[in-house]
Formats: sequence, C-alpha cells, structure tokens
Amino acid sequence: MTLSVYNTLKRSLETFEPVEPGKVGIYCCGVTVYDYCHLGHARSYIVWDTVRRYLMWQGYQVRYVQNFTDIDDKILNRARQERSSMEEVAERYTQSYFEDMAKLNILAADAYPRATHTIDGIKRLIYELEQKDYAYAAAGDVYYRVLKFPEYGKLSGRKLEEMKSGASGRVEVEDPDSAKKQDAFDFALWKAAKPGEPAWESPWGLGRPGWHIECSAMVRDCLGETIDIHAGGADLVFPHHENEIAQSEAVTGKPLAKYWMHNGFVTVNGEKMSKSLGNFTTIRDLLSSGVAPMALRLFVLHQYRKPLDFTEEAIAGATNAWQTLKEGLLFGYQFGPQLGWDVEMLSPQNPRLGFGAGPFGAGPFGGFHPEKYFREAMDDDFNFPNALVALFELAKYLRREGNVLVHEGKTDTDALVLWSQWQILKELSGVLGLQVSPDEAILEETGGLTDGEIEALIAQRTAARKAKDFGESDRIRDELKAQGITLIDAPGGVTRWHRN
Repeated sequence: MTLSVYNTLKRSLETFEPVEPGKVGIYCCGVTVYDYCHLGHARSYIVWDTVRRYLMWQGYQVRYVQNFTDIDDKILNRARQERSSMEEVAERYTQSYFEDMAKLNILAADAYPRATHTIDGIKRLIYELEQKDYAYAAAGDVYYRVLKFPEYGKLSGRKLEEMKSGASGRVEVEDPDSAKKQDAFDFALWKAAKPGEPAWESPWGLGRPGWHIECSAMVRDCLGETIDIHAGGADLVFPHHENEIAQSEAVTGKPLAKYWMHNGFVTVNGEKMSKSLGNFTTIRDLLSSGVAPMALRLFVLHQYRKPLDFTEEAIAGATNAWQTLKEGLLFGYQFGPQLGWDVEMLSPQNPRLGFGAGPFGAGPFGGFHPEKYFREAMDDDFNFPNALVALFELAKYLRREGNVLVHEGKTDTDALVLWSQWQILKELSGVLGLQVSPDEAILEETGGLTDGEIEALIAQRTAARKAKDFGESDRIRDELKAQGITLIDAPGGVTRWHRN
C-alpha cells in the first residue's frame, strides 16, 4: 500500500509523491508569540510532528520548517499592557513555546524562521508583486490586487462574487483602510508605520509587513518555490493560506505547495474554545493539573481532519489508554533481566529484528501482523486511531505475559519472541511520539524508589516476619503498596515484586 493524503486543494485523497523523490519539504504555520500555547496548538503541532515522524520512518529525508510570527497587533497590544517591548513579549512566549512542545515530545523543527528576521525576503516579494502589477502602494501601505489573480478562492472553495454579495457593505464599515483600497477584498502586504510601533525602511516608507506575506517569504527562503506539504489548522485555510497562494504563485507561476493539509478544530464540551466562554485551556495549565504529557498526546491522535472535543471523560479515557501502553513499553525494563536479556538487548539503540524475521515468524498474533496493520493505517491518510490498534494489541499481549511472570515466576513463551514484540511496540510507539524512559517510569510510579531500595525494604520485611513482628511486616508492605509496588509471597519464603 502506498501513502495517500487528503489534499485540501483537490478536496480528495491523493497518492503521495514528493516533488523530489526521497525528499519531503514541510512548512507548518507556527504561533503568534503573544501568549501561552493552548489545546488547539497542541493538537496542530502533535499532528504534524507525527506526520513528520512517519515520513522519516518510511525513509524520507524530511526538512520541516515552522515559523514564528513575532510582529503583530496582538504582540504590540500585549507589550502595551505590560509596559514592555514587542521584542520582550515575543522572546518570552517563544521560549514558553519550546518548553511546552518539549514536554509533548515534539521534535524540534529544522528551521524556525521569524518574521522580523525575514524582512528583506518580504520586501523582495512585495517588490516583485508590484512589478507584475499584483500590488499597489497607497499612502504608505501596499495592497494585493485580489481580482487580478483569477484562481483566488481555489483552496477554500469561496467565490469572490458570493463573498461580495454576502458582505452587503459591511466590509467598508469594519475596515478602517477601505478608503485606500482599490477593491474591498484587497489585503495588506505592507503597513505604514504608526507612532510608537516598530518599523523598517522600505521603498514605500517606514512600515512593517502584513501577516500573510510573511509566510510566503519564509516558505520561499527556507524551502524554495514549490514545497511538498503546507500544513496548519483548518482556521488558516481562509484567508491566510488562500492569500499565501495568491502572493507566491503570482510571482513564481508555480504551485506553492503540492499538498495542503489541515487539522480540525478543538472544542471543549462541544463549544468553541475561547477566553470569553471561560473554557480556554493552556497546555501548561492542563499538564500542571496532573494530565500526563503522553496521555495528552494520545488524546490528540484522533482522526486529524475531524473536530476534537475535549471533555473530562475523553482525557480520562486517554489517561487509561496511556497506562496500558506504558505498561507494555516498560515490559522489557521490568522483566528483561528475569528473561535473561542482556544489557545490549535493553539498549534503546539496539536494532530490532524486522517484521516477520527470525524464528518467531509471524509472531504471537496468528494472522494479525501489528507492524503491517500499523503501516496500512498510517498510509490511509494517517489514520491514527487504526494505527493505535496495533500498539494496543502489542501492549496488552506484553502486559499478559508480565502478569504470568509476576505470578508464576516464568513463562513458556520464547524470550526472543517477547523481546521482538517489545522492540516493535517501542518502535511503532516512537513513530507516534509516544515514549517513556525507565528512569521516568521509576520516578512516576515509585516516587523515586530504586530497585535496590525496594530490595532493601523487602529484606527488612523478611527479617520482621522471621521475628514474628507482623505489624512491621504489614507496615512495610503497605508502604511499598502506596508507592506502586506489589509484593507476592511465593513458596519457600521467596518474595517477588513488581511495579504496578
């Protein structure tokens, strides 16, 4: 099966064929850095991070670019409120973005262009538009001539005639710059400087760029004239991405992107998320409330084009699901030594045996091949829910084997089979960005108790039992239980333990 993706531009699934074989260029519209990232940002950047990871896993050389909008009215308003500067606000929230994304295990982009660092490219693009008569200057502003671009509306499906009739004169009332424009639907490429605001020299006077032209220039500077995937939230289809197409393609005469991909909205209990409704949730507030970062990531791995409703029940379900996957991912660290696995087998760098390879053949699932199922799901326009089925089958299988090892001390299953299935689970989970380290697991599940500390407490309990101090024996058992450690007293005075 070959990879198919839904192309917003064509409104259909298409076979994915990059512009240059073996290489993929992705541009993802980034944040305007004036506030902390919210759930909508989490959804968007987890989705595109996962798309990127899958393409890399498939062997593509991926260049992933994500911008920062660091000059904008919202940033300037925040700076005025705080009596600080645009630069201080932008830098603070740029750093908070990196902190939040790191917690969600989102890979760093290959480049993070900023609007204020792309001024020369922006001015060059505006100049070229002006030379081709797609742009005109008006009292220090520069506007794009929408009517001159005949394909305007091809991404969103909107028709200018319908938009004009629907506007019914409201555009002129709401738009303070309407008097400067030749047509109500023309949009700003460059804005004349206002008192007290940052500004740059240009052929049209002091000013700053419009929002849409920034991304057109950054795409061109970082990835070239035609890229493979342009990604972002569904709210960006119109006008932002529509305007990017008009700007870039008017200059180059080439498609800006071969595939346009968009993720759906996030709602909260069925309502649009907004500060005015009081249901606005930032990533850091959610994580500080006790939601595990990987549970949030798992929650987001929904059908990416559909709306995603955030509810307490949904996040609780994702938390429980993550617990199942985490148990499977920790299987090797818990039971590997008991199964005779050496240090090299437990190393994250150890290459696993490939699908269907080795003495275990198709594995323990009969005709169900987790890796094959995973690939088919992901090749179907990144069907995350179906891909997760493969992970849960592996995790549940390993959890059952772990229970056998805990209660019986051994298993009849070949240790190499278990190692291979664990390796496959780790690899497929990593493709979805779902990961856990043994060190993190110890801290999360035992409050920091090491294996040696647990063994020492068990030794104290054994001594208490021999001395018939059953009160002390029960106290130690309860202490360990409270920290997620279950003890199993086996015949012969042997006590085995496992982390819950």
